[in-house]
Amino acid sequence: MSLLRAAESCISKQRSYKALNAFINLSDKHAVLRQAEHADTDTIAARPLHGRLIGIKDNICTSDLPTTSASGILKNFTSPYDATVVKILRHAGAIVAGKTNMDEFGMGSHSVHSYFGPVAFARDQKNEASQEQLSAGGSSGGSAVAVATGQCWAALGTDTGGSVRLPAAYTGIVGFKPSYGLVSRWGVIAYANSLDTVGVLAQDATIAQEIFDEINEYDDKDPTSLPKSTRARISETSVQRSDRVSALRIGVPLEYNIHELQPDIRRAWSHLLRRLRENGHSIQPVSLPTTKQALSAYYVLAPAEASSNLAKYDGVRYGSRASGPDGADGVLFSKTRGEGFGDEVKRRILLGAYTLSAGAIDNYFIQAQKVRRLVQEDFDRTFSLPNPLKENEVSSQCQNSGVDVLLSPSAPTRPPLLKSLEDQSPLDAYMNDVFTVPASLAGLPAVSVPIKVVDHIAPFGFQIIGQYGDDSLVLQVAQLLESL
Repeated sequence: MSLLRAAESCISKQRSYKALNAFINLSDKHAVLRQAEHADTDTIAARPLHGRLIGIKDNICTSDLPTTSASGILKNFTSPYDATVVKILRHAGAIVAGKTNMDEFGMGSHSVHSYFGPVAFARDQKNEASQEQLSAGGSSGGSAVAVATGQCWAALGTDTGGSVRLPAAYTGIVGFKPSYGLVSRWGVIAYANSLDTVGVLAQDATIAQEIFDEINEYDDKDPTSLPKSTRARISETSVQRSDRVSALRIGVPLEYNIHELQPDIRRAWSHLLRRLRENGHSIQPVSLPTTKQALSAYYVLAPAEASSNLAKYDGVRYGSRASGPDGADGVLFSKTRGEGFGDEVKRRILLGAYTLSAGAIDNYFIQAQKVRRLVQEDFDRTFSLPNPLKENEVSSQCQNSGVDVLLSPSAPTRPPLLKSLEDQSPLDAYMNDVFTVPASLAGLPAVSVPIKVVDHIAPFGFQIIGQYGDDSLVLQVAQLLESL
């Protein structure tokens, strides 16, 4: 299919699936078609992304479309510049399809906390109208639905505690979170700076790899971008160990076999491990003891950073301002922030402000940071590859011990019905991140891959986690699972 025909198909599906609310703003269709037609006739050797439509999560800045972060306080904001990742994609010939819907400021697990309305997903896309709508996962639900329904070729999301992997699992596509620091965050509206990672949602792992190869580069504008010297060391190690995929040592975290895990997902997990063993890979049970505290630590650390990051949205420095006098009740900007932020954002700001307060910081924030370090150490003890960020430490592992990757479900349940979320408590929603949060706390690469184990049951996402910087192996294993 020509690039122009592919673009026309995407635009047609954007109209057909408008009710799913995957996009907040779409690019002008005539401009998109002109770019696709030009890409078809371009005599320059085409790169993989050339002329492809890519959705951009609406917390990633674009100069030609509004960037709202799905919040009322930013409903009229258009950035004066492109985020680094958007600039890279445009330079590679990609076409921005539009800005995808999300949980406000990335805070949520179902993409229902949006000023522009919830994102929905229908498993049977051909008979969408007759079905009850499912959760698309969060917070990158719009990006996931746009890819799953063919409204764009691929999409960018952001992953703070599973916000790329969970939507990918719920919608049956690939969701990849790179190692923290490999992909620039410059131009990405921050939720939690030490956790936010730009990720990729795609129909398969090969497309995810192609996009990652483009955006994986050092950015001197981003202070968290991994320096070139460390990138070179990671690349050298990957080349030396490039044959691992032929006989993998796959770790199964014992702590991930929780009682909340749905029985059909547990059976599918066992079946998948059996197939891998039959194909010559070894399966090893591993223990990650701090996993039990990881979720609690995350929901202390992430809101704490969010409360600080969102302090600037006051209608003066950033954001829309409420009409009439503000601060009449003695709290400056209270009206603007009260009207501009949704309930979930307010909840996390309050939680974060409390955990950073003088009376609580030692018991909550500091303790959570200690748990985070223990989570990282658990992973480092488990993998055969030493952590490249600890180059001065002598690794206790050697190449003949430890595992290459970890394999687990991406979420403990299948996607719930949207209407059932109305009665769900915030705590229940937070539990959806139980399998994805540990890798985020440690900054590790992780990918959710849809696996169809039984013909009459819809595929579900299984997560592959690798050592820091081992992104290439993680994506290779994803391609391996797709071929089983």
